[in-house]
Amino acid sequence: MSQHVLLPLDPDEPSTWKKALPEAVSQARQRGATLHVMTVVPRFGSSIVANYFPKDFEQKALAEAEQQLRALVSKEVPSDLPHQLIVAHGRIHQEIVTAAKTVNADLIVMASHKPDWSDHFLAPNAAQVLHHTPISVLIVR
Repeated sequence: MSQHVLLPLDPDEPSTWKKALPEAVSQARQRGATLHVMTVVPRFGSSIVANYFPKDFEQKALAEAEQQLRALVSKEVPSDLPHQLIVAHGRIHQEIVTAAKTVNADLIVMASHKPDWSDHFLAPNAAQVLHHTPISVLIVR
């Protein structure tokens, strides 16, 4: 049975991968797993907001996200480790849960920030993923 480790991150935010990426690589190596590195381009939220952006904005954002992810992975993920890139578009925690199901992930490794009072009003993505997936989630602080 093959193993799969999913690592969601934001290539522009080192806090989402500086500690989590080495841990995900370690977990993938220990398990003999494929590492799936993903990023999510968030949706605008409403069609009213989307109307203020150029028509091809989403396609350009997705292409840029893929380019940034590819550059980060080529620099930070060992070339001998089997890996795949995933670029998704939508609500971040939902896209992570969907990708985990799609690749049949055994483990999700992701970074989280130090909780504070604002988290009671707007749950961070790590907490949302943890609550919406039956897959093991390793949260790296």
